[in-house]
Amino acid sequence: MKAPNRTGQYVTQPEGHKAFIPKPLPPQPPIAMDPELTLLLSGADQALARLDGITITLPNPNLFVFMYVRHESVLSSQIEGTQSSMDDLLKYETQKKMRLTSDDVAETWNHVEAMNYGLERLKSFPLSLRLIREIHEKLLQGVRGQKKTPGDFRRSQNWVGGSSPQNAVYNPPPVHEMNTALDHFEKYLHQNKNYPILIECGLIHVQFETIHPFLDGNGRVGRLLITFLLCQRGILKYPLLYLSHYFKQHRQEYYNWLMKVRNEGDWEGWLKFFLQGIIEVSQQAQETAVKILALQTSTLELIAQKPGSSKFDLELFNHLFNHPYIKSADVQQLLGCSPATAIRILNNFENLKILEEITGTQRKKMYRFSQYLNLFRP
Repeated sequence: MKAPNRTGQYVTQPEGHKAFIPKPLPPQPPIAMDPELTLLLSGADQALARLDGITITLPNPNLFVFMYVRHESVLSSQIEGTQSSMDDLLKYETQKKMRLTSDDVAETWNHVEAMNYGLERLKSFPLSLRLIREIHEKLLQGVRGQKKTPGDFRRSQNWVGGSSPQNAVYNPPPVHEMNTALDHFEKYLHQNKNYPILIECGLIHVQFETIHPFLDGNGRVGRLLITFLLCQRGILKYPLLYLSHYFKQHRQEYYNWLMKVRNEGDWEGWLKFFLQGIIEVSQQAQETAVKILALQTSTLELIAQKPGSSKFDLELFNHLFNHPYIKSADVQQLLGCSPATAIRILNNFENLKILEEITGTQRKKMYRFSQYLNLFRP
């Protein structure tokens, strides 16, 4: 049931601007589970179950997770305006994280680190304000947002859009109201839930973005929370649901729905948009998993048919799923072989069209597992 003030209300501040003061979750009146919303919830549950089940067919699901974590990090960072690509990020890793000339790549790498840190931490620590601050610190460490108190909730008014609170698109709650809202938010994270987990994820994401507790990085942290919640509750064995692709494709609609929840109390409309995203992203991830398995099978057959194939070939091929950019020195270190052997194996992989040489130079060549990378491109 839509109603103004269902989510909260705008209150004029002493400085003259209006800030939004959110009401605690769960929404009142309760979410109206109409037939459309019920059907979407069922579809999203089924899509997630199929996605979780298909990982069983993969010889090593962690290889799939490796790329999906990076894919999500790139897309989530791009929503915030960075220009780094998957290729930029993977080259950075291959080059042993040499000093960067691009802040964009550093920010994207921080997102990878923050996600991996959060997923590991959740194994022994509950999702909480403390963990959210730790994740935020990882996100902003050493990059452009490092002066905006990484790991600490804001101590001043922030705003979205415009040049000041007076002409902003949205003003989150002032600090004293923010602290109260965060206290309610954390209690809601820990209490017995009122709705199915996917509905809860949609509610929690919007509530976090509405509170907007950091000076920078709120969008990225809010999107990470969705995956963390699903993994913490055991809905997914592996962190394979990343909605940034959907939010990026429908960026303006995504922002519009956040405002419609605040201004009109339209939780149901937002949840339908959100669940549709889960269905689409889950289906895309399933299709990608099937393609990965097919690529792995066909390439292994190709390697087996090559005269003189050895265990080195198989070891390198498996390594490529975690390191799709590779150099001769990497092969030497991986296989414990001579430079000549490393070059010979790389040349064989290039001839088989498993690898593509991308530098065009005679020395310090770099190779790319293009067929695999293409599975994660838009």
